This record gives sequence, structure tokens and C-alpha cells, in this order.
Amino acid sequence: MGLRPLLPGEGELNSASRPHEPSLTTCLVVLLLVIVFFGAIRFRLRNMPLERDEGEYAYAGQMMLEGIPPYALAYNMKLPGIYAAYAAVMTVFGQTPAGIHLGLLLLNAATTTLIFFLTARLFGRMAGCVAGCSYALLTTSASVMGFEAHATNFVVLPAVVAILLLLRATEFERGWLIFLSGLFFGLAFLMKQHGMFFMLFGLIYVLWSARQKGSLPRVVKEGAFFSLGSVVPYLATCWLMFHYGVFRQFWFWTFEYAGEYSKMGLRRAIRAFLENSIHVAAPAILIWIIAAVGLAAAVWSARLRSRRFFLVALLVCSFLAICPGVYFRPHYYILLLPVVAMLAGVGVSFATEAMSGRSRSVAAMPLVIFVLCFAFCVGWQRTIYFRMSPVEAIRAIYDANGFIPAVAVADYVREHSPTDAKIAVLGSEPEIYFYSHRHSATGYLYMYSLIVHQKYTARMRDEMLEELEANRPLYVIYVDVWDDWGPEGGGPELEEFLPRLREFMSRYYEDADGPRYVWSGEKYRPGETRQIVVMRRKAGL
Repeated sequence: MGLRPLLPGEGELNSASRPHEPSLTTCLVVLLLVIVFFGAIRFRLRNMPLERDEGEYAYAGQMMLEGIPPYALAYNMKLPGIYAAYAAVMTVFGQTPAGIHLGLLLLNAATTTLIFFLTARLFGRMAGCVAGCSYALLTTSASVMGFEAHATNFVVLPAVVAILLLLRATEFERGWLIFLSGLFFGLAFLMKQHGMFFMLFGLIYVLWSARQKGSLPRVVKEGAFFSLGSVVPYLATCWLMFHYGVFRQFWFWTFEYAGEYSKMGLRRAIRAFLENSIHVAAPAILIWIIAAVGLAAAVWSARLRSRRFFLVALLVCSFLAICPGVYFRPHYYILLLPVVAMLAGVGVSFATEAMSGRSRSVAAMPLVIFVLCFAFCVGWQRTIYFRMSPVEAIRAIYDANGFIPAVAVADYVREHSPTDAKIAVLGSEPEIYFYSHRHSATGYLYMYSLIVHQKYTARMRDEMLEELEANRPLYVIYVDVWDDWGPEGGGPELEEFLPRLREFMSRYYEDADGPRYVWSGEKYRPGETRQIVVMRRKAGL
């Protein structure tokens, strides 16, 4: 590929010196076919209804397109980069689930391509091709919520760009490239706080590389270039939030409350990690096993010694990226998949090279095994890939969540209210605001923070009720299901707060002559408790 080595003495890992390597054209053709294959699957399922995180991002992005800054009418602890990214996607593809998922399709294709080039730069073209194919497969999976445009997808793209820039910067000793690399790591952080661990990897690698090649003053200089670049996006964001008058809300939700949210018991954390890791790995377990072979090769092979620090540091920081709050939600694992894909590439390439002295058929066995494993993993997921409709797919992935009836509820509200009407969703389905194109009467899009014991609970409850009283929403959508409130059975916090909400609804609202849905999305049947109820403000109130 004509690439210079990362550090002196590393030329033995270049593709040109490895006779078993496929040509660049062959790799690009294979990668293109894989991208088109998984892109076609995503395109077929592009009309999947939004889940609640997507609904939040889409609603905030929609308001940004209307000139309303983040945290003005919608509160959450996510940083605003993901809202800006959604606004950009919707500007190009439209304010629909299909438009958002088309944006994800292209984002995933771009990330897959970059992972190919990153891995090929370090470990050769075969490793790059296997890594790109593995990433496309691993991310197109319901086990990591890969069909939904979660913020973690938007973290990975700038992080991979940043790593590529970082390699080039340390290779050619360009301070401005180090600064630019830090800038992209900073953008990854703006998409979701978890991106800070990729930034940590970048800083560690810059300092290590500088120390390998120079004195302490050089370490300080390059570390300063990187640090400056990495903080610029966040400082610019703080200035914008101050300029638009929402800095107080921004700081509280993304820093003060985010720290409170991250507290979780150790026992529950371990259980969540074990359960979710098994669930995430299961559909493509064979690729994860190949990645484990790659990790073993990186640790024990003298030939891979020069890349060992890079791989181990990236693996550790990627793992740390899924740990904040120690919730280990499935879509967090997307942050781990780039390095897993790279390790799979290393495993296949290393095994092929180890057998290169034997017959051609024997040397081809590692690649053949990978292809068979890849095909098996695709076949394992064939039902959702090829058979399910978008509605069937989201029902299979999320079971009893309200993402399907939310569409019809929003349609009713939009058709029966003026465009400037405000509504309130008493539940955790912000996608209703997005679908209906109606603003929220309260900034509290989720109920979870209001029914758990944390030091801001009382303040948040009072603030929410004050906003409801002041803004007089025309419609209240009450989501009567545990998924939207917290653990089934509730607790003392819920028992204390729910009567206040019900008293507010009974005083000002009555059932609207509109849809009433049980949680499966069917028409309401008496006796069902899992339901969405649309209520209209009483006349004269």
C-alpha cells in the first residue's frame, strides 16, 4: 500500500513484504460487496419505528432545525453533539425514521471502510479486509441494537478518523496533525461522554510514541498539541450553550446529574456485564473467538510486538468506554466492536502467515474458516435479515415496548391539535414529540430520574409539575407500563410521585376521543393495564 512504518523497525508488518497478501483491488471489491450486502439489509428495514433514545435525539435535532437550542425544552444528560448529528442527517434525508436510518446506513459504511484502512495500515491488507467485514457483521445485529441510530455509532466514526490521523501524525512528526487528531477525539466525546476513553487512548498513544522517539520536552510538546485539540470542541460547545442562554441547564444535566446517574451497585454491575456480554456476543460468537485468537497472537507473537502496545491500549480503553455507569447496555458494546474487528483481522492474518510455508491449500485454511464462520453468523440472523418486516423486527428486538403504538398516538395528536399546541408525555417515549411535531410542555422527556432515589429527585419532580402547570399542555399522553417508569413493581419513590401526577391529570384532563392502545399496539381491551392513554385538557381550564 506504499505506507511507511509507524515506528522505525516495523517494516516487517507492511503488506508488500508479505507474499500471501491479497491485492488492494481484491480487498476493496470484497469490502464493497459486504458493505452493499449489509446496506441492503439496513435499507430494507429502514422504516423501523424509532426507539426511545432515537426519539430523544430526533426531537432535539428537530428543535435545533427550528432554531431552539438543546436543553431549552428537552432535558437529558447526553452531550449535544448527537443532537447536532441528527439535525444534519435529517436535513439531508428528512425528518422520518427512514431518513434517520439511511443516515446510519451511510455512517456504518464509512466506518467500515475506515476500519479496513486503519487495520491494513497496521497489519496488512488481509487483516484489514477481515476487520472491515467483521465490523459490518458485528454492528448489523439486533444484539447490539445495531439497526437503531444510537449515539455510540456516532462516537466510533470520529474516533476511527482520529486514530488514523494520530498514526500519520506520529509517523511523520506533524504537530498540526496531532492537534487535528485531538480535535476528532473531542468530537467523539461530544457525541456521547463515553468517547472520553478514546480520547484517553489518543493521549496515551501520543505520549508513548513521543517517548519512544524523543526526549521529555518532545513528550510535553506533543501532549500539549493533542490536549489542546481535544478540548476545543467541548469549549466551543460551552460557549455556544452560554450564547444561547442554556448553559446552566447544559451544565447541570451533562455534568452534575450525569455524575449522579452513574452510581450503581457492584453486584448489579457484574450481573449486567455477564448477562449483556453473553447476549451481545451470541449471534456472532465465532467472530469473537477469532478475535480472541488475534489477541493471543498480539500478546505472544514476537512478530507483532511492535503493534502490541497499540492493540492492548485500544482494547483497554474501548472496554472502559462501555463501563460508565456500569449499565453495560447492549448498544454500548458498539464502542468495543472496532477493536474486536481489528483483532479478528489480526487472528486470520497471523494464522495465514504462520502456515504460509506449507501448501497453498493449507495456508488458505484460516481465511476459509473465517468465511465459513462469517456465513454461519449471517445464517444465524437470517430471520431478521431477510424475513421480518420493519414492524416485526422492532417488536422482536424490543418485545413489549411502545414504539409501534407511539406512531399512531402521535398521528392522532398532530391531526387534532394546532401546530403551536404543547403536549406532555407522562412516560418515556420522546419519539411521540418528534412524530407529532409538537413541543413538550415539560423538559422531562424520561420518567426514570423522577422515580429513583438520588439527591435531585425532589427538585426535579417539583420542576416538572411547575412546568406542566405553567405551560398547560393541550394533550397529555399517559404511558401506563413499567418499561417507561422503572423496575416492575415500582418502589417508595414511585408510590410517592405517581399520585401527584394522577391528581394533576384528574383535575385538568379527560380521556380524548382518540386511540387507546395496549402495549402490543392493538386496540384497547378493558382490563388491560399496559396501555397508552391520550387525554385532552378539559374545556375552560
